[in-house]
Order: sequence, then C-alpha cells, then structure tokens
Amino acid sequence: MILEGDLATGKTTLVKEYIAYKGCESKVSSPTFSIQNCYCDTFFHYDIYNHGLEHFLSLGLLEEFEKSGIHLVEWGNDELFELNKSIGIEVMSIKISKTANNQHQYEIVHA
Repeated sequence: MILEGDLATGKTTLVKEYIAYKGCESKVSSPTFSIQNCYCDTFFHYDIYNHGLEHFLSLGLLEEFEKSGIHLVEWGNDELFELNKSIGIEVMSIKISKTANNQHQYEIVHA
C-alpha cells in the first residue's frame, strides 16, 4: 500500500490505526530515519521521504515486498506503484489529505 500526502496529513496515523485494527499491539512510529519498521512479523512500514525512491531501491528494499505480509510505504509515488505492478506485486495507492475542519480524507488513487 502506497501512502501519498503532504507533511502532517496523517500517513503514519493511518498506519497506526490500520495495524491496531488488525490486532497488532506493537508501538507504531514513523520510520523516517530507519526507512523500515516491522510490526508483529506481518506488517512492514517504510518511509522514503528523506532518501527518495532511488535510495530505497539501491538498498534492495524492493525485495522486501516479496515477504508475506502487508507493506505500507509512506511517500511512495506513481513510479513505485508502476514498478510494483510491472513485477507482479499487487499494490494500491492511497492519497491522504486533510479537510478544512482537520479531518483526514482518503482517496484510493490506484488499485
């Protein structure tokens, strides 16, 4: 799942809520500096904001998507979506924004 949105729109919040909803009690935090965090051996959380897609790929992290589980990528983009599709990885992209009254708004951009 690729999570797109501006700073402070709720990408990490969505990950926290989703993982809690799935019954995982791990403490979820943004992997801004570590690039990847794993929770309950099933959830893989990435943040490519600081380093970009090229660095993510150069570290071999695309191969992580072959692991069984749910992969959530903050700051992904259309290029990452298309790359996943081209190698047969099922992926969806969600655009997150905030409304005028500070509510989160989610739109599935690609599925």
